[in-house]
Amino acid sequence: MNKKTVKDIDLKGKKVLVRCDFNVPMDETQNITDNTRIVATLPTIKYLLENHCAVILCSHLGRPKGEFKPEFSLKPVAEELAKLLDKEVIMAKDVIGEDAKTKAAELQNGQIMLLENVRFHKEETDNDAEFAKELASMAEIYVSDAFGAVHRAHASTAGVAQYLPAVAGFLIEKELKFLGKAISNPERPFVAILGGAKVSDKIGVIDNLLEKVDTLIIGGGMAYTFFKAQGYEVGNSICELDKLDLAIELMKKAEQKGVKLMLPVDTKLGKADNPEGESKTVKCIEIPEGWEGFDIGEETIQLFEEELRKAKTVVWNGPLGLFEVSQYAVGTNRIAKALAESDCTTIIGGGDSAAAVKKAGLEDKMTHISTGGGASLEFLEGKALPGIECLLDK
Repeated sequence: MNKKTVKDIDLKGKKVLVRCDFNVPMDETQNITDNTRIVATLPTIKYLLENHCAVILCSHLGRPKGEFKPEFSLKPVAEELAKLLDKEVIMAKDVIGEDAKTKAAELQNGQIMLLENVRFHKEETDNDAEFAKELASMAEIYVSDAFGAVHRAHASTAGVAQYLPAVAGFLIEKELKFLGKAISNPERPFVAILGGAKVSDKIGVIDNLLEKVDTLIIGGGMAYTFFKAQGYEVGNSICELDKLDLAIELMKKAEQKGVKLMLPVDTKLGKADNPEGESKTVKCIEIPEGWEGFDIGEETIQLFEEELRKAKTVVWNGPLGLFEVSQYAVGTNRIAKALAESDCTTIIGGGDSAAAVKKAGLEDKMTHISTGGGASLEFLEGKALPGIECLLDK
């Protein structure tokens, strides 16, 4: 947590390699449909420009699996960035090839260039030392600002730090500040809300949070595994039969630790083959055969809202229902609204929960929305993140 940032190092007039997360969604004609991740890196880029740095940006986009594929080119990102900064962004045709190296060597202070997609080389995901060294050879300082990628030990997220002084950008500093404080020194009561489809995706997170939270709220598809573990029928609801013993263990652990573990009490049901069709709400312990749970019911929403009103810190990861279908987005939206109206510190783990909050138009009302789904999950699990570990300590 105690890592050096761009403010702790003399950058003036230096060539700086910045790892960004420009893994943005695009349509079939390579138009960017959401530029949030690009906007998130602007404070760091602007700070480097103010310090007369020559700025070399790099990122991955999608999964081109180590070969050049035009649909995964970062060219549209360079264009979007140029618009946002109102400044030319020089685009390299390759990553460590002749074009990139020539342009990097000629780059003047106050100029920006963007390297092509680092994942066009399989050496990137292999964290190949020679590739990392070539990448590092273009700059004098490395700045990590791609929180969405720091849980992976790749050449551009961790390898380059072997060859250059490595510090955090403002985005990573912010992520560490909010997620770090929530985990190490939260204002209490500290409540965590975990949703999403599967218990298996969140075992480590539940286990780690049971050591830290006062209340753990469980919703989404994974709640049905907990009901099945207690001997109730769950109809056609998502259920991991190989995780029933684990669910019982986690409930016991919560009891031992004095953590209030809250599961839904009623559930909104539908039919998987027709999610827009007929739905009904029943008690969670009375789910009939042939029906599937898609959302939390009204009684559950009110219980969860009541608990959240008492909270001082809330971390939320994973939606509470099938929020993509409007009739099953009610629970997720109402909980988002409750958090938006509260005066506690609200931290939204990236991925689907961030998407749900944005869809509800409430992102401006949250204290912090993480830019990394997988990274924020691993952080909440208490795992070491290679792209953070490699940075210089203060």
